[in-house]
Amino acid sequence: MKNYIISGIQQMGVGVKNLHEAWEWYRKFFGMDIPIFEEEAEARLMLPYTGGKPRRRHAVLAMNLQSGGGFEIWQYKERQPQEAKRDILAGDLGIFACKMKVKNIDDALKSYKDKGAMVLGEPVRDPLGRKTFFIRDPYNNLFQFVEASDWFLNERKVNGGAYGAVIGVTDIEKSMKVYSGILGYDRLIYDKSGVFNDFNELPGGDQEFRRVLLMQSKPFRGAFSKLFGDSVIELISVRGRKPSRIFEDRYWGDPGFIHLCYDVKGMDQLKEHCLKEGHGFTVDSKKSHDINGFDMGEAAGHFAYIEDPDGTLIEFVETLKIPIIKKLGWYIDLSKRRPEKRLPSWIIKTLRYSRVKEKKTN
Repeated sequence: MKNYIISGIQQMGVGVKNLHEAWEWYRKFFGMDIPIFEEEAEARLMLPYTGGKPRRRHAVLAMNLQSGGGFEIWQYKERQPQEAKRDILAGDLGIFACKMKVKNIDDALKSYKDKGAMVLGEPVRDPLGRKTFFIRDPYNNLFQFVEASDWFLNERKVNGGAYGAVIGVTDIEKSMKVYSGILGYDRLIYDKSGVFNDFNELPGGDQEFRRVLLMQSKPFRGAFSKLFGDSVIELISVRGRKPSRIFEDRYWGDPGFIHLCYDVKGMDQLKEHCLKEGHGFTVDSKKSHDINGFDMGEAAGHFAYIEDPDGTLIEFVETLKIPIIKKLGWYIDLSKRRPEKRLPSWIIKTLRYSRVKEKKTN
């Protein structure tokens, strides 16, 4: 029996060339306006993925309080970020698209068009017959929008946060050892093969694919599970061509989706289970520091990484301290709470007082 808790998707990591520009765009279009932390520092523990050298970086974790995971927007400070050398095609190995949750697909589409987002075609039907559409941001990242019903707040935004990912893999059965066996996406929603209309507007989307959509059979538990909500993982395997690795010859932190991060409790037990499943931690902040954890200045905890069979990075964060109202110096010490217990909604709602508001222009 697993004796660790996964509370949901904490954030999607997004490497960018200009953090302030990208965050402004994500605030305007996706409502990512609640900063949990912002810090400039040296990434000293990611050496397997940063060319064996510590790298200075600027990062911000921003949330949309309606529901869903946030974005960790990440920029190198002393190194020129490297774009992919070739077009990223559907089925290439890694995180191909971030799934985003919306209340109503038609209302969301109209809102994004009115704001001037780059919408790829009109809404189409996914393998279950549900309407969906894709957007490409100014930095060449793809986002798929799907309707969801679990919401934490109603802030009159058309969308929530990260709802999952479309991930290219070579062998779906092997990959499910990570996504089902470790992350808990053990409920099969569909397993379809063929050429799909909802992929038609995507680069390389006219090929034949096997697509497997997974969801958790039991609700996530933990302090922030009500905010994060449900999520899904779609594994896709292209047929008829050899896929490339999305981050081939590039570093973690370069432009694109750099990792998918989960909020967890019981890091030691999770580490043991991952090792048993053949996917041991490749980075472990607790082991590297040989102390209780790491400190992000405004938030603190442990973090670790594993790779799926194709090298896609999954991050785990065990949060120990988080700022609620930074101006008042109010922090929550999560290490003293029962790990499965949700934080009261009123506490999470107070994060609104940290909201970044856009400047009005004449």
